[in-house]
Amino acid sequence: MNHGEHIALIDRLRAQPSETEWFEFKRSRCEPQRRRSFPLPDYDLTKPGQVAVTLTGRILDERYTQLLMARADLDLAQVMLPDRVQKGLPIAREDHRRLKDAGLVEGRYPNPIVAAAIARATGEVGRHILERGFERQYYLDLILALVRTHGPVERRDVDQTLVPKLPDRLTTEQKLRRVHNLLQELRRAEKVVNRGSRAHPKWVVPDVADGQGRR
Repeated sequence: MNHGEHIALIDRLRAQPSETEWFEFKRSRCEPQRRRSFPLPDYDLTKPGQVAVTLTGRILDERYTQLLMARADLDLAQVMLPDRVQKGLPIAREDHRRLKDAGLVEGRYPNPIVAAAIARATGEVGRHILERGFERQYYLDLILALVRTHGPVERRDVDQTLVPKLPDRLTTEQKLRRVHNLLQELRRAEKVVNRGSRAHPKWVVPDVADGQGRR
């Protein structure tokens, strides 16, 4: 559900003439300041005449709320969208750009993660680092250590080594593509060569290839 649909839902609920068994009015008696509680519920309006509400069972640190309350420059959509990112739900490309410009998310579309400041506010700095992933050189060094120690190695050996180390926010296809790109980077740098075939590679370091490497 995108932020436009969220706004439309809020307008529909505000237009209700009276309370029902599934809907009731509440009045805020707090100071005139935007109250924000997270995680926000997710609404499904796909079935006519029905609103399905999903509540995430994990309560975020109240510092998250305080962080966003301090950002008077944020509109309602910018407040709600980081919550979707935190839950691993998709957002639109334009929303990603707006959140990144506001310093609320990191990473490339379509797999952003919440920014470091939000991770600190929610007490999830460890999760932030794992989702961000390690520097590219870390993964390159893993491949080189594998090939130097156990070469020739097959692609499945490389996958078994690297895929568990890649961020969970990536799909399996994206992880495998990342491994492919890392292997090709090492091949172009002549740090590894393929002594097998394209379909069934056998990766070795150049001094082990004995001039038989296929590039």
